[in-house]
Amino acid sequence: MSSIDVLFEPFTINSLSIPNRIVMAPMTRSFSPGNVPNDDVAAYYRRRAEGDVGLILTEGVSTNQTTATGTPNVPNMYTDEAKAGWEKVVKGVHGADGKIAIQLWHEGPMRRPDKTPYPDVASWSPSGFNVPGKVQWAPMSEEEIELAISEFVNAAEAARDIGFDAIEFHGAHQYLLDSFFWDQTNIRDDKWGGDWEGRTRLACEIIRRTRAIVGPDFPLTIRISQWKQTDFDAMTASTPEEFGIWLGFLKDAGVDAIHCSQRRFWEPAFEGSPLNAAGWAKKLTGLPTISVGSVGLSGEFIAAYGGESSEPASLDHLVEMMERKEFDLIAVGRALLQDPEWVQKIRDGRNDELKNFTKDALGVLY
Repeated sequence: MSSIDVLFEPFTINSLSIPNRIVMAPMTRSFSPGNVPNDDVAAYYRRRAEGDVGLILTEGVSTNQTTATGTPNVPNMYTDEAKAGWEKVVKGVHGADGKIAIQLWHEGPMRRPDKTPYPDVASWSPSGFNVPGKVQWAPMSEEEIELAISEFVNAAEAARDIGFDAIEFHGAHQYLLDSFFWDQTNIRDDKWGGDWEGRTRLACEIIRRTRAIVGPDFPLTIRISQWKQTDFDAMTASTPEEFGIWLGFLKDAGVDAIHCSQRRFWEPAFEGSPLNAAGWAKKLTGLPTISVGSVGLSGEFIAAYGGESSEPASLDHLVEMMERKEFDLIAVGRALLQDPEWVQKIRDGRNDELKNFTKDALGVLY
């Protein structure tokens, strides 16, 4: 077995010092009635801080109550009640000497109106659909795009004021920002579409305006993905050259790190190279990168959510990739979802105490 020392080296993103390389991945939990994180949610995050997670990324947090949220009982950063709930979360994590970043999320075309109190409100999308060619709504207007930008920036400012240590923008998985990135769901012919500059403009405006408010030292990250919920084999960027152009616009806008979501962290992003998405992102931009995808478990997450059990898996390949400095941080999802002591068990060699993951874990705030 490889040494795991590399996982426990400190790291810095902008002004944020992280004690080890392990990040808690953002995972939707749906335990916030009325879209307000309660005491149970606060205790859930504090337990991960007490368990020595290097950096906690919250579940996706909605930027408004109507168009952004289509999943029941997910928290927002919009109402006074929700902001007060997040303040408790932050105080709890900091009280356990932890670090926590908020992930700001707009479901966009993946929102399910029928799951909301606003079934007659159309979901927002660049071109009126989430499945290529199947028009469902009117494309977003200029006024709606400007409102979406303002809501992201306002939520980011509120998160900074509450005391979060960093902000991540959710630009993956076919949600609003990602639906603008992908040329299959963004077929606009105005400044918000077309080439890479147009398709990244929405995200870049959010990043630039947030940076202007929070200043140069506050850490900002963005999560991206090639795969889509309606197409696991999709490639937003078909070549490393395209990938570099895409990420270059985000870097120039002011992000400090790029979080590359993929279903299995060990899979190459492009033919002809063993580098995964985070590895390519680091090589192309020079920015710190976070990888993720079925870490520490034998099965990938979509199959697990469908009921397939996953057993603890070796970290040797992960360690080898990190020792080669292919990427800087690794986000852990399901293993940490069900076990707040996972980091300590790995560090202390308590591998016999690691647990299988089953779908039942989704119904519990361990």
